[in-house]
This record gives sequence, structure tokens and C-alpha cells, in this order.
Amino acid sequence: MSAGGTGLPEADRGEAGGVRTALAGLTTRGRSFLAAGIAAAICAYVLGQSDLLRVGLLLAALPLICATVLYRTRYRVAAGRRLAPARVPAGSEARVHLRVDNVSRLPTGLLMLQDRVPYVLGPRPRFVLDRVEPGGRREVSYRVRSDLRGRYPLGPLQLRLTDPFGMCELSRSFSTHDTLTVIPRVDPLTPVRFGGEARGYGDGRQRSLALAGEDDVIPRGYRYGDDLRRVHWRSTARYGELMVRREEQPRRSRCTVLLDTRGGAYEGAGPDSAFEWAVSGTASVLVHMLERGFTVRLLTDAGSSVPGEGADGFAGAGQETADAAGLMMDTLAVIDHSDGTGLSRAYDVLRGGNEGLLVAFLGDLDEEQAATVAKMSRRSGGAVAFVLDPDTWVREPTDVPRPGDRHAERLRLLRESGWTALSVPRGASLDGLWRQADRERSGLAVASGEALG
Repeated sequence: MSAGGTGLPEADRGEAGGVRTALAGLTTRGRSFLAAGIAAAICAYVLGQSDLLRVGLLLAALPLICATVLYRTRYRVAAGRRLAPARVPAGSEARVHLRVDNVSRLPTGLLMLQDRVPYVLGPRPRFVLDRVEPGGRREVSYRVRSDLRGRYPLGPLQLRLTDPFGMCELSRSFSTHDTLTVIPRVDPLTPVRFGGEARGYGDGRQRSLALAGEDDVIPRGYRYGDDLRRVHWRSTARYGELMVRREEQPRRSRCTVLLDTRGGAYEGAGPDSAFEWAVSGTASVLVHMLERGFTVRLLTDAGSSVPGEGADGFAGAGQETADAAGLMMDTLAVIDHSDGTGLSRAYDVLRGGNEGLLVAFLGDLDEEQAATVAKMSRRSGGAVAFVLDPDTWVREPTDVPRPGDRHAERLRLLRESGWTALSVPRGASLDGLWRQADRERSGLAVASGEALG
């Protein structure tokens, strides 16, 4: 719950410009009454009709009195906003709950609420609230939906006051606002092992110790069921309680997900574009591998990663896993095309160490870029690439001719260098490609074993 504040804005509490503010709030009805009253008063003065003069003064005084009373009224109103949920996948709805509390000792008049929302979330919601008793509360809600990921501000909340005759209308704005984060769509993926190359915990080939080395001895308190042969007698004598050796902690496999964000690698825009498919696929793989116990890292062609990410990526269990996934989803919610033209920065990051499993979502590649990607597989325990076919994702025909076998040549180059490279046509299912990659890697593992035999 975010408090919208109480009372009136500072600009309305001062006396300077009060008359101007009140007159500016006159509605069409109020301006018509004022104009009619002035005209009647002028005609009465010219014609010498005292009765007409009294009618004109009454018509002119009514909107002025309503504006003065409405301006001098000091409602003390508190407002709050709650998002459910505050982070929503693209294409899904979120509900915004508004609450208005009358914290004064006087009842309010007719109140109109209007919340400011970006146009991509839908029309501005408006609500009319009747008289709110002292200490009373009113709650309303509305729904927002966006097919485009991003971070959208909601608010500030506007409160519009009107008099019973509809002569004057004044607006009050609260200062606070909230942010709705629309994250990429996350598709559930089938658990696969990619031919036994990697697992979260266990016998995966690419693993990293949680401690500095295998020879480190960090004693801990004895627990029921510990092997007595692991008792560390020196620490036991020092601390006065039974201590055992903790030589190493469970090993965790690592996975790096590379997202190609080069603007020239994708064509088209919108929620059904090739780039949005790649972003959604990246989010799906990140969440899937993190839930399986991997240490996960997000990497882009610019070499950047998620703010707050450790050197090896995110790793955790339970609430830590949810927090890490949320942080990566927030990053992907606002990610956009980069100005780069190559993938050398990402390669420089990857060649610094053994990255375990490498999953890449790539756009259109030229010969130099394909050669750079081919070298990335040398420092990984397994490499899977989803290369978007540019010919099937083009929305409009282009004047530049494309060689028919260019995309196939790039795939063949990646496969020869050790990648499990799959072509991604328009409308492809990520889970289907995910299982296809597992079958191809399993087939390569079997073929390699037979060749060695």
C-alpha cells in the first residue's frame, strides 16, 4: 500500500492566486450563468430596469459563491494504491486497488477520482464517489493490461471536487505514484539433461566448488548422523564442543544465457516480433535453469549482465531463487536493442573462464559474427543456440535480396564447432525446440561414444 498523502496540494493552500484558481475551475454551466448575469446587469443598467438588475446579480453571484465555497472547503483526504500483482507477464492483467479515506471531521461532497495511466495500459479510469462520512473509506479498483513489456508509472491520483449545482470543479493531485512492471512471457520448459552434460547438483561435468579449494577445512558443529571419522579434534578442544570437518559444499552447475540484442539482427517490432520472441525465450530458460538448481547468469552482446549479479551469476534456493528470478525479469522487462554490430564483447566475457552450459538466442548473423559465436563453445560444457531465421520473421518484403542458403550456412558452421544449433522459424514453440535440442545432443553423445568404442 502506497500512501497518496493527505490534505490539499501546496499550491491550493496559499492565498496568492486563489481567485484566479477558483475562477479557472468554473464549468461550462458556471461560465454561462456568469455571462448571463453580467449581460442582464448591463441591459438593466441601460434600460433602467431594477428587477432585471436583481436577476442579473443573482445569476452572476451564484457561480461565484459556489467557486468561493468550494475553494475554501478544506477536505482532508488520504488516498492509497495497491497493485496485484506489481510484476505481471506481458499479455496478462493486473488489478489496481484505490482507497480513499476521509480523515477530517466533516463529510465530503461529490468526489471524482481519476488515475493517470500510460495509454498502452488502457483508458484512464474515472470513478464518482458520493458523500464520504467522517472517518469513512471508499475502495474502487480497475484493471490494466499491456502486450508490451516495460515499466509503467501509475499515478499520481487526481481528486476532482464539484459543488452541488455543478458550477465549479477543482482538481487536486497527490504526489506519489507506483510502477507496474510488465515482464516477458515465461513458457514452461520440459526438464532435460542435454545428454548428461549438466545438472544442478550431482555428476554434471561443469561444476564449481562453493569454497576456495578442496583442501580447505572449515569445522562446524556436530549434527546427529555425522560420520565420527570426520571429527576435527583440534577444533573440538578449542571450542569445547564436538566439531566435524566440512571439507567442501555441494557443487552447483553453471549456466550462461546469451541474448543477442543487436538492432541490426532483428526485423520488425511489436509483441510478435523476432526480438520479443528471443527475450521471452531468454526469460524462460533463465527461470527454468534457476529452478533446477543452476547458478545462472544473463549475458548480452554488449557484455553487460544483471545489476547486483555476482561473478558467477545468481544461485539460491527458496526465496532467494524467487528474488533472483524477479531481478532478472526486471532487467529483461526494459532491455532494448543495442547499438553494437558484433559479439566480440560477449566472447571476451565468456573466454575468461569455464561457463558450464551455454544457451544463446541469436538474431541474423553475418560471417564474422558467426565465427565469433563458433569460438564461444570452446569454453563451455555444452552449447545450445537458437538462431532466428530472418526470412520467416520479415513482416514486409525488402528490396535487399537474401541468399537462400545463408542461414543454413551459419547453422552448419555452428554445428561443426560444437554447438547444438537450431533454426527458429516464425511462430515456433520454445518447448518443442528445447526438447529437439535435447534429442540432438543425445544423438551426438551416442554417436561420439560409438566412435570412441
